[in-house]
Amino acid sequence: MRGIRATRRATALGSAGALVTATLIAGALAPSAAADAGQGQNREARGAAIAAERAAKAGIDWKDCPADWGLATPIQCGWVTVPLDYAHPDGKKIKLAVDRIGNTGTKAERQGALVYNPGGPGGSGMRFPTRVTNKNAVWANAAKAYDFVGFDPRGVGHSAPISCADPQEFAAGPKADPVPDSEADKLAQRKLAREYAEGCADRTGRAMLQQMTTPNTARDLDVIRAALGEKKLNYLGVSYGTYLGAVYGTLFPGHVRRMVVDSVVNPSRENIWYQANLGQDVAFDGRWKDWENWVAANDATFHLGTTQKAVEAKWLDLRATAKKKPLGGVVGPAELINFFQSAPYYDSSWVPVATVFSKYVAGDTQALIDAAAPDLSDTAGNISDENGNAVYTAVECTDAKWPTNWQTWNRDNTRLHTDYPFMTWANAWMNLPCATWPVKQQNPLDVKTGKGLPPVLIVQSTRDAATPFEGAVELHKRFKGSRLIIEKDAGSHGVTGLVNPCINSRVDTYLLTGETDGSDVTCTPHATPKP
Repeated sequence: MRGIRATRRATALGSAGALVTATLIAGALAPSAAADAGQGQNREARGAAIAAERAAKAGIDWKDCPADWGLATPIQCGWVTVPLDYAHPDGKKIKLAVDRIGNTGTKAERQGALVYNPGGPGGSGMRFPTRVTNKNAVWANAAKAYDFVGFDPRGVGHSAPISCADPQEFAAGPKADPVPDSEADKLAQRKLAREYAEGCADRTGRAMLQQMTTPNTARDLDVIRAALGEKKLNYLGVSYGTYLGAVYGTLFPGHVRRMVVDSVVNPSRENIWYQANLGQDVAFDGRWKDWENWVAANDATFHLGTTQKAVEAKWLDLRATAKKKPLGGVVGPAELINFFQSAPYYDSSWVPVATVFSKYVAGDTQALIDAAAPDLSDTAGNISDENGNAVYTAVECTDAKWPTNWQTWNRDNTRLHTDYPFMTWANAWMNLPCATWPVKQQNPLDVKTGKGLPPVLIVQSTRDAATPFEGAVELHKRFKGSRLIIEKDAGSHGVTGLVNPCINSRVDTYLLTGETDGSDVTCTPHATPKP
């Protein structure tokens, strides 16, 4: 579910035990938190309530962000302390990095904090306040009312970062074709996946790995809410962030004030996570063809063919060339997929990817090498591809039970590849560490409406590759009273950040007033990219 998926590795192939006073609980905690803790329904719920109460008392010590974080004033940074394991709130703690920028409107216009998660698992939300400093017009109205708050989820970036492989080795990546030619190729990939899973345990530790789950991140989110001094949460989640929101809304329904989820993961237990990735393979192939059709329609600019099949033929020729000998010694089929997959992800990549492809066909190989070559500056000190991929793997593998039988993986992916070849095997190898995962895998939460959950706003395009349309429909059914905004005949992943007045105005209205349309809404697509 990540933004641009880090396929480089995979295709070669997350004591004071006393409670504070009732006055403090009433002042900064959601109304039901203390009651939830008192009921003692389970240890995690009680631990989450205790952690939130402590965070409400501690608050956040906001300061200028560290210089090397790239977040200039007036953005401020701070830390929120959470238990590693919510069943043991007095045990080991970790610190989560958070940042904020104050609302741009008056004190009277302010409605609290809007907390953001961009997806992943493994994505950092710390750039969210820059939507204000960069004067992003789409978010100008919401910024008048809300402080924009971002955070690094547990394991990500500055928040007790985890690792599964040497960052520079991971960045260098493979050069091989992820599509296997033989059983020997598959055996090699299985070995790499098993070694990667073992590397997660060795480099991160099983204790941390066991706690890298979406429910724990949702509990972290509630502790952040309390530390911000907010009685209820205002939340914006994109991609995997929608599943985080769905889990939060299930665990803490009475703590939600406003929630916008954009490009929605299907939250069905049966879908998390093995089936979700198989569904992606089908949707990616469809959106890849959308891009190829657009390239063909703009052949006067790109000269890559006047039909989708002609463009596909050039793509296959490029893959074959890179398979025979990596371009510049560094760009093989795996690196090509890592670069070209951004086109089916985001419309904003349509022109840049087509331009680089066009230059290659015209004889400029260096442009493609520059665009697709691994970034060897990736290090453990940065929010790296390696860290992002580690969190992605840790959360998805620990969240749910995956098939452990290779025959299941081989059967399903062989069948899918026949009709949907663009991403199928690359996606399989990326997720295969889950088949030999070294810590106990959980049962996914049953996402559903709980007492006090307000209307949730769901936004989804019909041709999204990373989170197929059916996910929004499923969450809409499960969250009673929710409203669905559909962007028809569009497929860019992440809709709320695009310019589409039909969508932008409704998101603004919901965030500013809590009001939604009386029924679901279908919008025409945003503008198609122009060469």
